[in-house]
Amino acid sequence: MVHHHPSSQMDCLSSSLLIISLLPLTFSSPLTPKPPFSKIYAFGDSFTDTGNTHSATGPFNFRHVSNPPYGTTFFHRPTNRYSDGRLVVDFLASALSLPFLPPYLDPSSRASSHGINFAVAGSTALDYEVFVRHNITFDITPQSLGTQLQWFNSYLEQKGCRGDGSRECAMALGGALFWVGELGINDYAYSYGSSLSPEYIQKEAIRNIVNFLQGILSKGAKHVIVQGLPLSGCLPLSLILSPSEDKDVLGCSSSINKISSSHNLLLQNKLHELRKKYPTAIISYADYLSAHHTIISNPKAYGFLEPFKTCCGAGGGAYNFDIFDTCGSPEASKACSDPSKYVNWDGVHLTEAMYKKVAYMFFHGGYCSPSFDIFAWKKGD
Repeated sequence: MVHHHPSSQMDCLSSSLLIISLLPLTFSSPLTPKPPFSKIYAFGDSFTDTGNTHSATGPFNFRHVSNPPYGTTFFHRPTNRYSDGRLVVDFLASALSLPFLPPYLDPSSRASSHGINFAVAGSTALDYEVFVRHNITFDITPQSLGTQLQWFNSYLEQKGCRGDGSRECAMALGGALFWVGELGINDYAYSYGSSLSPEYIQKEAIRNIVNFLQGILSKGAKHVIVQGLPLSGCLPLSLILSPSEDKDVLGCSSSINKISSSHNLLLQNKLHELRKKYPTAIISYADYLSAHHTIISNPKAYGFLEPFKTCCGAGGGAYNFDIFDTCGSPEASKACSDPSKYVNWDGVHLTEAMYKKVAYMFFHGGYCSPSFDIFAWKKGD
């Protein structure tokens, strides 16, 4: 497992200068450059979804996302985000001085000029039909990454962008940052105990992610950030399901973390190939696993007192997590008194405090390569 640290990211500065040289920056004052991106197009699953799913269509075991105490920290109400507050993509929008991204399925999103979020909670890299063919249909979100690409293409067509090089395409794609959230964690979870092996899932998931990336790059995407999987074996759901002897030095599920690490290595290899195929695009890898690992290795240094226990859950014990009584259910209708001290929010998703730390590490901590640390981080957010 390779862990990136700021001192090892020598390519970040040079790539930042390259980005700056390619972008016609304008200045609101001699010392304050305007952010180079005017819009964000986001894709992914529940780590990125800002409202495309809700209690009626979301993953069954986390179907209470429309109920309090979801959203309690920042929004003070549920917003169909799987957290107590903001996600990494929300901190990205704020860092770029843009409004939060509207979900694609919200009709008002069509009027947005600052981007749209196509991510869907429970979304998979594999097409839904793959799971149907293997009789894995319970609690599976039918919208896959392929669905999100169809939505994006439909959005472009509605904007009049039907071919390369048109004025409409230039307006829709100009100044756009493509934010591709982690994908694949649901594929592995859905296929757990089935005839679909982790090796098959990895091969097909990465293939579909690459096809998706080629789809947006061929449309004209010039700046793409692709996130790897987090330390999936450190999530309370994984810890509950894993045998007690399946533990690594962090106290997490060794086998599940190895799957995530292997997935990420293959993804990085494929991104390297894509950079050669699309030399005019800047394709960055956001190392979620290493950022997650750094925090879990020394949680107190990052302000966390509870690296594994859920803030919003039921059942008590080491993890305060019951798969049948998840956050927002009658048994788990209240959260911990201070979510900022917890890494985990509901057993699968993270707290706003954790997302904020990860966002900062992506933007400024050397956990994104090539770097896109070319805009000011608002310390007060």
